[in-house]
Amino acid sequence: MSQNHTVTQATTPLRRQPVQQRSAKRVERMLDASAELLDEVGYEGLTTTLIAKRAGVAVGSLYQFFPDKRAVVQALTQRNLERFIAAVNERLETLDPHHWWDVVDSLLDIYLTMHREIPGFSKVHFGDVVDLRLLDDRRTNNRVVVDALADLVTAHVKLPQDEVTLPISIAVEAADGLLNYAFRIDPHGDAAVIDETKALIKGYLAGKFGE
Repeated sequence: MSQNHTVTQATTPLRRQPVQQRSAKRVERMLDASAELLDEVGYEGLTTTLIAKRAGVAVGSLYQFFPDKRAVVQALTQRNLERFIAAVNERLETLDPHHWWDVVDSLLDIYLTMHREIPGFSKVHFGDVVDLRLLDDRRTNNRVVVDALADLVTAHVKLPQDEVTLPISIAVEAADGLLNYAFRIDPHGDAAVIDETKALIKGYLAGKFGE
Protein backbone atom coordinates (compact mmCIF):
# COMPACT_ATOMS: atom_id res chain seq x y z
CA MET A 1 0.00 0.00 0.00
CA SER A 2 1.51 3.27 -1.08
CA GLN A 3 1.88 6.07 1.42
CA ASN A 4 2.91 9.67 0.97
CA HIS A 5 5.71 10.82 3.23
CA THR A 6 6.73 14.43 3.64
CA VAL A 7 9.73 15.88 5.38
CA THR A 8 8.79 18.50 7.93
CA GLN A 9 11.02 21.36 8.99
CA ALA A 10 10.66 23.74 11.91
CA THR A 11 11.37 26.71 9.70
CA THR A 12 11.07 27.55 6.03
CA PRO A 13 13.78 29.50 4.21
CA LEU A 14 11.18 31.27 2.07
CA ARG A 15 10.22 34.82 2.99
CA ARG A 16 6.90 34.14 1.38
CA GLN A 17 5.36 31.13 -0.31
CA PRO A 18 4.86 31.39 -4.06
CA VAL A 19 1.12 31.36 -4.67
CA GLN A 20 0.87 31.54 -8.43
CA GLN A 21 2.28 28.79 -10.64
CA ARG A 22 4.46 31.36 -12.39
CA SER A 23 6.04 32.38 -9.07
CA ALA A 24 6.56 28.74 -8.08
CA LYS A 25 8.36 28.07 -11.37
CA ARG A 26 10.53 31.14 -10.80
CA VAL A 27 11.55 29.81 -7.37
CA GLU A 28 12.36 26.42 -8.92
CA ARG A 29 14.57 28.18 -11.48
CA MET A 30 16.41 29.91 -8.64
CA LEU A 31 16.99 26.58 -6.90
CA ASP A 32 18.15 24.96 -10.13
CA ALA A 33 20.49 27.87 -10.77
CA SER A 34 21.98 27.66 -7.27
CA ALA A 35 22.55 23.91 -7.74
CA GLU A 36 24.45 24.46 -10.99
CA LEU A 37 26.52 27.26 -9.48
CA LEU A 38 27.40 25.17 -6.42
CA ASP A 39 29.07 22.68 -8.76
CA GLU A 40 30.93 25.50 -10.51
CA VAL A 41 31.99 27.87 -7.71
CA GLY A 42 31.10 26.11 -4.43
CA TYR A 43 29.16 27.60 -1.55
CA GLU A 44 31.79 30.23 -0.73
CA GLY A 45 31.74 31.57 -4.30
CA LEU A 46 27.96 31.55 -4.53
CA THR A 47 26.16 34.93 -4.45
CA THR A 48 22.56 36.01 -4.82
CA THR A 49 23.59 38.07 -7.85
CA LEU A 50 25.01 35.00 -9.58
CA ILE A 51 21.91 32.97 -8.74
CA ALA A 52 19.54 35.63 -10.09
CA LYS A 53 21.56 36.05 -13.29
CA ARG A 54 21.69 32.29 -13.94
CA ALA A 55 17.97 31.94 -13.19
CA GLY A 56 17.12 34.84 -15.51
CA VAL A 57 15.42 36.92 -12.81
CA ALA A 58 16.09 40.28 -11.21
CA VAL A 59 17.94 40.23 -7.89
CA GLY A 60 14.96 42.01 -6.37
CA SER A 61 12.76 39.12 -7.45
CA LEU A 62 15.06 36.68 -5.63
CA TYR A 63 14.91 38.80 -2.48
CA GLN A 64 11.12 38.62 -2.55
CA PHE A 65 11.47 34.95 -1.67
CA PHE A 66 14.92 34.56 -0.07
CA PRO A 67 16.80 36.88 2.31
CA ASP A 68 20.26 35.56 1.35
CA LYS A 69 22.16 32.76 -0.37
CA ARG A 70 21.98 30.57 2.73
CA ALA A 71 18.20 30.53 2.48
CA VAL A 72 18.37 29.56 -1.20
CA VAL A 73 20.70 26.65 -0.42
CA GLN A 74 18.52 25.68 2.54
CA ALA A 75 15.50 25.42 0.23
CA LEU A 76 17.58 23.46 -2.30
CA THR A 77 18.73 21.07 0.42
CA GLN A 78 15.17 20.56 1.64
CA ARG A 79 14.11 19.79 -1.93
CA ASN A 80 16.93 17.25 -2.27
CA LEU A 81 15.96 15.57 1.00
CA GLU A 82 12.33 15.34 -0.11
CA ARG A 83 13.45 13.74 -3.37
CA PHE A 84 15.69 11.31 -1.48
CA ILE A 85 12.90 10.25 0.89
CA ALA A 86 10.41 9.91 -1.98
CA ALA A 87 12.87 7.70 -3.90
CA VAL A 88 13.53 5.58 -0.79
CA ASN A 89 9.81 5.18 -0.15
CA GLU A 90 9.21 4.15 -3.75
CA ARG A 91 12.02 1.59 -3.54
CA LEU A 92 10.77 0.18 -0.24
CA GLU A 93 7.42 -0.49 -1.88
CA THR A 94 9.17 -3.06 -4.10
CA LEU A 95 11.34 -4.71 -1.40
CA ASP A 96 10.82 -7.04 1.51
CA PRO A 97 11.74 -4.51 4.22
CA HIS A 98 12.80 -7.32 6.56
CA HIS A 99 15.74 -8.05 4.22
CA TRP A 100 18.08 -5.37 5.50
CA TRP A 101 20.73 -6.22 2.94
CA ASP A 102 18.39 -5.14 0.13
CA VAL A 103 17.16 -2.11 2.06
CA VAL A 104 20.69 -0.83 2.78
CA ASP A 105 21.77 -1.47 -0.81
CA SER A 106 18.82 0.58 -2.06
CA LEU A 107 19.28 3.49 0.33
CA LEU A 108 22.99 3.84 -0.34
CA ASP A 109 22.55 3.42 -4.10
CA ILE A 110 19.92 6.20 -4.15
CA TYR A 111 22.26 8.47 -2.17
CA LEU A 112 25.21 7.67 -4.45
CA THR A 113 23.12 8.31 -7.56
CA MET A 114 22.09 11.70 -6.22
CA HIS A 115 25.72 12.48 -5.35
CA ARG A 116 26.80 11.71 -8.90
CA GLU A 117 23.84 13.04 -10.89
CA ILE A 118 21.97 15.78 -8.98
CA PRO A 119 23.57 19.20 -9.56
CA GLY A 120 25.01 20.74 -6.40
CA PHE A 121 24.32 17.71 -4.21
CA SER A 122 27.95 16.63 -4.03
CA LYS A 123 28.88 20.07 -2.68
CA VAL A 124 26.37 20.41 0.15
CA HIS A 125 24.78 16.96 0.59
CA PHE A 126 22.12 17.47 3.29
CA GLY A 127 23.54 20.80 4.42
CA ASP A 128 26.47 20.18 6.80
CA VAL A 129 28.87 22.20 4.62
CA VAL A 130 26.70 25.26 5.25
CA ASP A 131 25.33 24.64 8.75
CA LEU A 132 24.91 21.50 10.89
CA ARG A 133 21.30 22.60 11.48
CA LEU A 134 20.50 23.92 8.02
CA LEU A 135 17.39 21.79 7.50
CA ASP A 136 15.85 22.43 10.91
CA ASP A 137 17.09 24.80 13.58
CA ARG A 138 16.04 22.34 16.31
CA ARG A 139 17.76 19.23 14.92
CA THR A 140 21.01 18.38 13.16
CA ASN A 141 20.76 17.65 9.46
CA ASN A 142 21.56 13.99 10.03
CA ARG A 143 18.83 13.81 12.69
CA VAL A 144 16.31 15.16 10.17
CA VAL A 145 17.37 12.39 7.77
CA VAL A 146 17.21 9.79 10.56
CA ASP A 147 13.70 10.84 11.62
CA ALA A 148 12.46 10.73 8.04
CA LEU A 149 13.97 7.28 7.45
CA ALA A 150 12.63 6.00 10.78
CA ASP A 151 9.14 7.15 9.73
CA LEU A 152 9.53 5.23 6.48
CA VAL A 153 10.89 2.07 8.06
CA THR A 154 8.19 1.89 10.73
CA ALA A 155 5.57 2.35 8.02
CA HIS A 156 6.91 -0.72 6.23
CA VAL A 157 8.09 -2.86 9.15
CA LYS A 158 6.06 -3.77 12.21
CA LEU A 159 8.50 -2.31 14.70
CA PRO A 160 7.93 0.62 17.08
CA GLN A 161 9.76 3.77 16.09
CA ASP A 162 11.68 4.00 19.36
CA GLU A 163 13.28 0.64 18.52
CA VAL A 164 14.52 1.69 15.09
CA THR A 165 15.55 5.32 15.64
CA LEU A 166 18.85 4.74 17.47
CA PRO A 167 20.09 1.95 15.16
CA ILE A 168 19.16 4.01 12.09
CA SER A 169 20.90 7.02 13.63
CA ILE A 170 24.09 5.01 14.15
CA ALA A 171 23.84 3.62 10.61
CA VAL A 172 23.35 7.09 9.11
CA GLU A 173 26.26 8.62 11.04
CA ALA A 174 28.56 5.73 10.11
CA ALA A 175 27.54 5.79 6.45
CA ASP A 176 27.90 9.58 6.32
CA GLY A 177 31.48 9.47 7.58
CA LEU A 178 32.51 6.52 5.41
CA LEU A 179 30.92 7.87 2.21
CA ASN A 180 32.62 11.22 2.76
CA TYR A 181 35.86 9.26 3.01
CA ALA A 182 35.02 7.38 -0.21
CA PHE A 183 34.53 10.64 -2.10
CA ARG A 184 37.68 12.19 -0.65
CA ILE A 185 39.66 9.31 -2.12
CA ASP A 186 37.87 9.37 -5.48
CA PRO A 187 35.55 12.15 -6.76
CA HIS A 188 33.27 9.42 -8.11
CA GLY A 189 33.31 7.42 -4.86
CA ASP A 190 35.92 4.77 -4.14
CA ALA A 191 34.22 1.47 -5.01
CA ALA A 192 36.07 -0.58 -2.39
CA VAL A 193 35.18 1.82 0.45
CA ILE A 194 31.54 1.92 -0.72
CA ASP A 195 31.37 -1.89 -0.74
CA GLU A 196 32.86 -2.04 2.75
CA THR A 197 30.40 0.61 3.94
CA LYS A 198 27.47 -1.41 2.65
CA ALA A 199 28.79 -4.58 4.31
CA LEU A 200 29.28 -2.79 7.64
CA ILE A 201 25.83 -1.18 7.69
CA LYS A 202 24.09 -4.33 6.46
CA GLY A 203 25.76 -6.45 9.10
CA TYR A 204 24.92 -3.99 11.87
CA LEU A 205 21.23 -3.61 10.97
CA ALA A 206 20.80 -7.31 10.26
CA GLY A 207 22.25 -8.01 13.71
CA LYS A 208 19.74 -5.61 15.26
CA PHE A 209 16.63 -6.58 13.33
CA GLY A 210 17.41 -9.94 11.73
CA GLU A 211 18.34 -10.70 8.14
